[in-house]
Amino acid sequence: MEAGRDEERPGGRRRERRRELRRRWRHEPWSGHGPEPWPGSGRGFGEWGQRGGGGGLPWRSTVLIAVLVMVGTGFSARNQPDREALDALGRILLLLGAVPLLFRHRRPVPVVFAVAAVTLAYLAAGYPYGPVFVMIAVACFAAVVHGHRTAAWWAIGLLWAGHLLLSHWLYRWLPPAGDGSAPWGQELPAAAFAVAVLAASEVVRVRREQWAQQRVERAAAERRRADEERLRIARELHDVLAHSISVINVQAGVGLALLDSDPEQARTALTTIKAASKEALGEVRQVLDTLRTPGEAPRAPAPGLDRLPELVEQAASAGLTVTVSTSGAPAALPPGADLAAFRIVQEALTNVVRHSGSRTARVRIDNGPGRLELTVDDNGPATGTEAGGSGNGLAGMRERAAALGGTIEAGARPDGGFRVHAVLPLRPEGSTP
Repeated sequence: MEAGRDEERPGGRRRERRRELRRRWRHEPWSGHGPEPWPGSGRGFGEWGQRGGGGGLPWRSTVLIAVLVMVGTGFSARNQPDREALDALGRILLLLGAVPLLFRHRRPVPVVFAVAAVTLAYLAAGYPYGPVFVMIAVACFAAVVHGHRTAAWWAIGLLWAGHLLLSHWLYRWLPPAGDGSAPWGQELPAAAFAVAVLAASEVVRVRREQWAQQRVERAAAERRRADEERLRIARELHDVLAHSISVINVQAGVGLALLDSDPEQARTALTTIKAASKEALGEVRQVLDTLRTPGEAPRAPAPGLDRLPELVEQAASAGLTVTVSTSGAPAALPPGADLAAFRIVQEALTNVVRHSGSRTARVRIDNGPGRLELTVDDNGPATGTEAGGSGNGLAGMRERAAALGGTIEAGARPDGGFRVHAVLPLRPEGSTP
């Protein structure tokens, strides 16, 4: 109970939040939001930040490195009789160099300097050369990969400088006894080793940075595709429901007005309402089926201009007389353009029913080379509801046309009517704009 009360306090919530952030810091890669913990964060060796490389310490790899260094140095000592024999102190120094590697993912800066210091002490004691340099290579690698490149450069640079002092100046006072100055030629391989370690670490760091960026880009692309799919579904539902509900609304008004005076006409209105609602439910179900069965082909074809007679019939049931004229040789339309053309005509006729006092509308379809032009006119006047480009219907038409690289012009005509003119480019399916 006391623990539960503690978590309810502000301080308890902050502590729980910090624990959660530490768990994420250790287990999750950078998501692209907020400061980048690794790699390429540009942290200097003065910053002792930490980042976990996993849920626990790297015991297995550290033990493997320690065994490799111990065994390998024993073999190397046989071929270096001029160096000090590898005694208990030498093995303790090797062990002291391996133990900090347990924390190389959590505290890479202290670890790289600690390993460099132990390695320098091992060399100052005159023990044999060999796999001891594997430890500093691993420590530098971890520091660079976790973003502490400056610390790695300083550590390996100080180790190399200390080796120069030991080999060419301090050797007089250090074991082994009677040792002479080391040839300067051996410093070239030592420098090449340092450069190779740093270069390999930088390559891995850059690759990790690229992988992290690719993960961020893939996640952004997935979010963008999801947003586009939601927009497409919302547009489809808007077009289906707006048209059908407009017809239902008009017919419901007719049915109520004629219920007593002309029951037969009221019955006809109710029949139209039933048919329009059934069709709307079918189209809504078709749109929603794409959500329930992702990746599967829709079981019913998307509507196209071949269903234009149905739109004309529905408009007639709402009291709107529609005439359709076609020019040019009709061509097989890509599915996307066919659906967009149908929805644009549907939305334009819906706007006439809802916002225009005219009971007639004209639809003209012009089939041109590589494009399709749609024109929907009515003679007005407006019934008082704003029919300009601020409505969702006109915005949806513009989005459909823009998605295909086309244009929409909608506005009042000089003679008082209203016109919607759409131009849709026709590209083969799968081609790019």
